[in-house]
Amino acid sequence: MAQKIDTIIHINGNVMTGDFKKMVYGVITWKMDGMGTINLEEPKVKTIISKKQFEIKMKSNRVYFGSFGPSDKAQTVYIITATDTILKATDDIVEAYPIKKNFWMRTSGNFSLGLNYSKGSDIATIVFSGNLTYRKRNANYNLTWDDNLTYQGDTLNSSKLDVSLSWERLLNKGWSTELALTASQNLELGTKLRLGINTLGIKDIKYNNWNRFYVGAGLNVTQETPYDDSGQTQDIAGLITTVWKVYKLWSPKVWVDADLTFIPYFTDSRFRTVLNINPQVSLFSDNFKVGLKFYYNYDSNPTTTGAANDDYGVNLQFTYALH
Repeated sequence: MAQKIDTIIHINGNVMTGDFKKMVYGVITWKMDGMGTINLEEPKVKTIISKKQFEIKMKSNRVYFGSFGPSDKAQTVYIITATDTILKATDDIVEAYPIKKNFWMRTSGNFSLGLNYSKGSDIATIVFSGNLTYRKRNANYNLTWDDNLTYQGDTLNSSKLDVSLSWERLLNKGWSTELALTASQNLELGTKLRLGINTLGIKDIKYNNWNRFYVGAGLNVTQETPYDDSGQTQDIAGLITTVWKVYKLWSPKVWVDADLTFIPYFTDSRFRTVLNINPQVSLFSDNFKVGLKFYYNYDSNPTTTGAANDDYGVNLQFTYALH
């Protein structure tokens, strides 16, 4: 009962009562009795009423913690904090997540599965990737993984695995910090196992209802084991990354995630580059998507003698979004 007391007033005057699940990129996820879970674009909202506590992020990068109160002025809402009541335009809000006590409800993510096969070459590629995000006030914990296995007949030809566990702390004015533990393997580039620790400072350059663009810079400390007998290496490198996430509101809904990372080594005459592009389109709901995942990795001086300098691939993926 307590979860179904939120109210949205539509610009046409209709009053909808239900459960405000979240707002991301200006789209509200809304659960109603009888209709199930629907998505409502922010321009269609006159005002919002909810006594639940939210973490609310604005276009200006300001973050509020409070509830929503109704406004008589169209397409505005009062944000009610512990110390103040502030009138804001609804289209100035880019994110709103309920601050929940339940561990499961604080968690969101995506699970993707891809499979490519060519009968002529008898080559098959299996891809399993995804991410889980656990949200707390002013902080996020993220687990991401991307596993690519390529077989020819019953023999494993190549493998590429990337796993990252990170903690992001939100600061003021669009700034945040991140600490990440990483592990990776790439047979094509001669990396048997690379363990790393990344520290980053991140700045949002643009964050609105259709895209987020941010940059980050920091340090990367790694221990790498090659496939040959040359032995482990320990290195310190710089870390420069740019990330662009785009979302199209109207049907068919489209998501495009792209990131580019440059890693120049301080302890070796070496650099690495990582590029990922992942366009997706919704199927019959926003929880189910189909898309392509393109990756490109470059290493100027692989630790395994005779290993390739680059590795790339394109995979068709089906994705299920959790919460």
